[in-house]
Amino acid sequence: MPKILLHHVSYPVRDVEASASFYESLFNLERLDRPPFSIPGVWLECHDRQIHLVLNEAGTYRTKSSPDIADVHFAFCTDDFEEMVERLEAAGFREDLPEGDRKRLLILREGLAGFPQLYLLDPDLNTIEVNAAPMPGEP
Repeated sequence: MPKILLHHVSYPVRDVEASASFYESLFNLERLDRPPFSIPGVWLECHDRQIHLVLNEAGTYRTKSSPDIADVHFAFCTDDFEEMVERLEAAGFREDLPEGDRKRLLILREGLAGFPQLYLLDPDLNTIEVNAAPMPGEP
């Protein structure tokens, strides 16, 4: 069987610059060079993987404005979960916000996965997970 690795995830976004700014400021991702495709977008570097934001003026089919762990999502892994929570809180995300608030955090500090997890939404209602799973190469 050939070896395979995840190269990138791609999310549809309504406003490429607003979404890129969201990922750059909250997760400290940096832009990569991107070929001049006919569809506007931004590629962001996340260690040795990438996140591709692609313009889709219709956006997604999502209408629920709270994190949904059953929806399609990708996960960032962090070596300091509580510092990431603090960073998100400094940007206005909070666990105590009401259901339906776009900046509501869903935090599972002792989830069934065996490590802390949190969920939030990007500007286009795409769900993002941040967890404290062991970092690649660590036990």
